[in-house]
Amino acid sequence: MAKNTRHVVPSSSGGWSVRKAGASKASKNFDTQADAVSYGKEHAKKDRSDVFIHSKSGRIRDHTSYKP
Repeated sequence: MAKNTRHVVPSSSGGWSVRKAGASKASKNFDTQADAVSYGKEHAKKDRSDVFIHSKSGRIRDHTSYKP
């Protein structure tokens, strides 16, 4: 998996986080999943990478690729 891949995941402190693949800390935290998805997709587009959106249980529920 590419290092620039983004994951939208539930935050342990509530809300949602966006993390790069392999990162131990979140790039940014959000109150809503919609805001986190928007941020994740924006950065995945810039990096020409993927974004994986996880459900509250942690399972992947959606995936979008911006690779050429």
